Amino acid sequence: MFRRILLPIDGSELSLRAFGVGLELAKSIGAKMVVMHVVPPYNAVAYMSEFLAAAELGYSQQAVESASRYLSEAKGKAKEAGVACECHYMFGEHPHEAILDAITEHHCDLIVMATHGWHGMNRLLLGSETQKVLTSSSVPVLVCR
Repeated sequence: MFRRILLPIDGSELSLRAFGVGLELAKSIGAKMVVMHVVPPYNAVAYMSEFLAAAELGYSQQAVESASRYLSEAKGKAKEAGVACECHYMFGEHPHEAILDAITEHHCDLIVMATHGWHGMNRLLLGSETQKVLTSSSVPVLVCR
């Protein structure tokens, strides 16, 4: 059946519930989990470069700390359940593209993800990252509410 399940998380309650579904599925079928978190890059305006460079560094450090915390918690839950798990974070402007790239990079054959995450107004304007994954994925996608 499925051997490597990709679980994108963003720290939202809904994405963590989807993680739980994926964890139970992986445990029940003996699959390995690949958990990922996509960190949006800091978008800066060119004309205040010194101030913005300092802010970008602070943002990047905070974002990496958050990503590490989310992934550490996921790895701990996987370990408790006896499920093999690898964790990755990456910076990316478009989370759906990073998710789709991870399918190939990590040889995943299923994606388990939430219906939506943190993106609020951006999601309304640009469309759901989940919807973009659903329309472009080469592997099955299990969407959790």
